[in-house]
Amino acid sequence: MQETLTNPVSQEHGGKIVSITEAARINNVTRQAIYVAIKQKKLKATKDSTRWMIHLDDLDEYRRNKYSRTKSMYAGELLFDNRKGFYSVGQAAKFLNVPSQKIYYATRVGLLKASRKGAAWVIHIDDIRGYQDNYLNRKPKIG
Repeated sequence: MQETLTNPVSQEHGGKIVSITEAARINNVTRQAIYVAIKQKKLKATKDSTRWMIHLDDLDEYRRNKYSRTKSMYAGELLFDNRKGFYSVGQAAKFLNVPSQKIYYATRVGLLKASRKGAAWVIHIDDIRGYQDNYLNRKPKIG
């Protein structure tokens, strides 16, 4: 009879080793995403004869260093520093409750001021509010 693990966190090494499947569940990603992170050497893991084993401390380290657009830097500064009033197109769209394409269109035709920093569009909160007041909240003229 084959023995199965009821708890996916291995009891060896003090219960701090997980499989790819359990690491994916913990991180709310696919098994493939965990496997790719291992292959790209972004996540430390060891392989016994057939199974990858990931230490929970390494999984926490991976989670802390994982790429996030909100952490993107340009010239040594945060691209989308909300505390300084700088937002991405997606953040501006969410703030205004409109589709992102409407924000791209408004920047393209000059209704909304935005600047390029590398490959990203950055929009200041004052410009977002100005666009909201002047174009989105404008009452139609009856006449």
